[in-house]
Amino acid sequence: MGTTTACAGECSRAAARSSRPLLPLLLAGGVLTAATGCVCLRPLPAGVNVHGPVRPAAEVTFRQDITYLDGSGTRRSDQTIFDTVFDLIARAQTLVLADMFLFNDWGDRDTAPHRRLSAELTDALVRKKTESPQCRVVLITDPINTLYEGVRAPQLERLRAAGVTVVMTDLNRLRDSTPVYSTWWRILIRPFGNSTGGVLPNPFGSSGLSLRTYLRMLNLKANHRKALVADPDGVLTGLVTSANPHDASSAHGNVALCFTGPAVHDLLEAELAVAALSRCPLDLSVPVSPPPVDSPVTVQVTTERAIKDAVLDMLRRADAGDEVDLVMFYISDRLVLRELRQALYRGAALRVVLDPNKDAFGMEKSGVPNRPVGRELQQAGVPVRWYDTHGEQCHTKMLLVRYASGRAELILGSANFTGRNLNNLNLEADVVVRGPAETEALAAAKRYVDDIWENRHGRTCTVEYEAYRDPSPIRHWQYLLMEWSGISTF
Repeated sequence: MGTTTACAGECSRAAARSSRPLLPLLLAGGVLTAATGCVCLRPLPAGVNVHGPVRPAAEVTFRQDITYLDGSGTRRSDQTIFDTVFDLIARAQTLVLADMFLFNDWGDRDTAPHRRLSAELTDALVRKKTESPQCRVVLITDPINTLYEGVRAPQLERLRAAGVTVVMTDLNRLRDSTPVYSTWWRILIRPFGNSTGGVLPNPFGSSGLSLRTYLRMLNLKANHRKALVADPDGVLTGLVTSANPHDASSAHGNVALCFTGPAVHDLLEAELAVAALSRCPLDLSVPVSPPPVDSPVTVQVTTERAIKDAVLDMLRRADAGDEVDLVMFYISDRLVLRELRQALYRGAALRVVLDPNKDAFGMEKSGVPNRPVGRELQQAGVPVRWYDTHGEQCHTKMLLVRYASGRAELILGSANFTGRNLNNLNLEADVVVRGPAETEALAAAKRYVDDIWENRHGRTCTVEYEAYRDPSPIRHWQYLLMEWSGISTF
């Protein structure tokens, strides 16, 4: 009896000793879990997630860039978006504010047609500041253009030297897209900062990179906006687009809306909020827009999660007799996909054009997430076509709903329909236009979808679903896991 009691006591003491090293690990795990939750739920900076008022529009125009194969099989590109941007900058009198995500000349230089958009935009901004010193010129951009302080950015250096205000977005103020990784990064890596150069290979250029650069890239977060505010001929004008001034993206398909009226002030306020959260508050003298016009067409600026709310609202109101057109670079958000199917079940007529997710600046991608998503939609009865890409991407992010009542709604801009883009993680900017379906901007958006869906005017833009059909269950579960966890490039 005594022996048994002694053995039991010894085992208990041994177990206690063996558990002691685990206590710090358990405590650290608990702290990490709490920290992860805090970062995911941290309050958003002021001015983020904007539901702008519905404003009467003075003027709205639709712009598009289309790359296609002509009758001889030669790839061609018709572009209008950055021509509009450069015209607005050239005619500006007191203000130019651009917020652009990708602004560099990296990438596949052999992919034709190829346009040096980053140099063109740099030249336009420098020329404006040189010729009109009284004009306030501001560029807001994303740290990816310096690889998070890992490389020099000649375009940005030239802009600063010319007197242009360059605002580098402080991504640390945003919620983490990949909290499982980013929480560790904030604790163990971020305190050491970063520096240019290194010995690791650079996938975007010839200069080496540091390990800290790679580790920071893995946070997968961004100011993903593409927007412009200027006052050509004294009229405050806004432009929101899916297009980047990035040389290797110059052949991508994209769309844009250019507009005047009170909503431009909402776009400007949303951009000033990005400067403020980046600790670079801007005091701008802004031209006053004329009083609201009596117009049947309205414009609403939406950013971040507000974009998702607008998209879901449009889809939930789509019913029998209505038409829903979607053209999208990335789509994976489960709520959006559900509402697309529900609109079909209620009797709405759907057309979905997706990028096949195969081309990325000279590299070939796996087709995730669009090909598994395309399979889901096609199996549900949604008509799906793929953009027929040849090195470029169908980079458009656009939803158009035409109601049987004769009204229509269009939303477009920077946001892909994914969790990272729609759930207050990235900074995004979209604009919603509402009005009679025959309104020129809304009619032009419909012609754009008609043209690429039906391959009009002798241009091959899209192919049947079977061309990129992908029944792989592995890629299906891969995209679901990536969407859920945030560990993805979409």
